[in-house]
Amino acid sequence: MDRRKALKNMGLAMGYTVAAPTLISIMQGCKTESVAEWTPDFFSKEQGAILIQLVDIILPKTDTPSASEMQVHLFIDRFADQAMEPEQQEFVKMVTGKFMEKALKDAGQEKLGDLTSEQLEKALASLLKITKEDQVKNMEALQKYNEAVASGDTDSMLDDGVSAFAFANNLRDLTIWGYKTSEYVGEEVMEYLPVPGEYIGCGDLQELTGGKAWSL
Repeated sequence: MDRRKALKNMGLAMGYTVAAPTLISIMQGCKTESVAEWTPDFFSKEQGAILIQLVDIILPKTDTPSASEMQVHLFIDRFADQAMEPEQQEFVKMVTGKFMEKALKDAGQEKLGDLTSEQLEKALASLLKITKEDQVKNMEALQKYNEAVASGDTDSMLDDGVSAFAFANNLRDLTIWGYKTSEYVGEEVMEYLPVPGEYIGCGDLQELTGGKAWSL
């Protein structure tokens, strides 16, 4: 995923912008930590458990490690805790809550701990697998809401469905980006060349790297 595009999408979805070096620094600071023993800094314990399932739904284990194995859930939690301003954090808490409410309602459950991966996958799909027209409408609604809040309109409201979409859309972008930024994926899964050599402007990727995308 193009990093500029990812940042733009994050800004529209969550109402903020942040420098790429800040995110990379947070990713590099995520040391290996047992999923079972992990305590989130920003999200609640129950939300953290859901976050682990969600990132693995987006990037499950195949012939490469899953997102949680690459500590992507830890990256997202620390990003929210360390890189956001208080008003941005409040927005994230709000959209996170709206997504969780939707997941519970759709599954007919009362507690987050009762949600299964299958039920969470359905909740994500219902928000992300929508028409281009609906995507545009949601992004426009988010932009209007962010502009209203920035102008001091404290009474501005955001539709629950759009709020849940903002969470799901941003989570997908952050999960993919955090995964590709991890040291193991960058050096072992993608094509890694720490010291640039000959520049080949129009080379065939299959011939140059065996079809792998460049890490840097």
